[in-house]
Amino acid sequence: MTATAEHAPAQAALYTPEQRARRDGTVWTLVQGVLAPAQFLVFLVSLALVLTYLVTDTGYLAATISILVKTGFLYAIMVTGAIWEKVVFGQYLFAPAFFWEDVVSFVVIALHTAYVVALLAGSMTPAGLMWLALAAYALYALNAFQFLWKLRAARLQAEASA
Repeated sequence: MTATAEHAPAQAALYTPEQRARRDGTVWTLVQGVLAPAQFLVFLVSLALVLTYLVTDTGYLAATISILVKTGFLYAIMVTGAIWEKVVFGQYLFAPAFFWEDVVSFVVIALHTAYVVALLAGSMTPAGLMWLALAAYALYALNAFQFLWKLRAARLQAEASA
């Protein structure tokens, strides 16, 4: 059952007016707005390369490089996102408005980091590494959905209050 705006329970606004002004006034909002779709594009390319490797047993180097590039984007968006959260909400991470998104982000980062560690240590087979990357990517996709859902809710709240 899907609730419509008229039937949905009232939610606290995602941003106070002061937080919205800080969000709209910081360059970190633009940085996040550029990094997020770029990371998603890298994710899609990498996902295709990882799946290609798992299906055909070819293209391991390309898949590996793409995972490392994706991991770099993830670290960049996490660091700049923490700065954004500090500017907007006054704390680097786990602001109430984005608590669960940050929790899942940490699991995503842990899985990506586990991939890098296992790759450098040579502790997993190539196929095992690719499956680990897929697990990280599945949670990344969930996390991306969380953020998109939250941004949609913020937009709807802004429209309703206008």
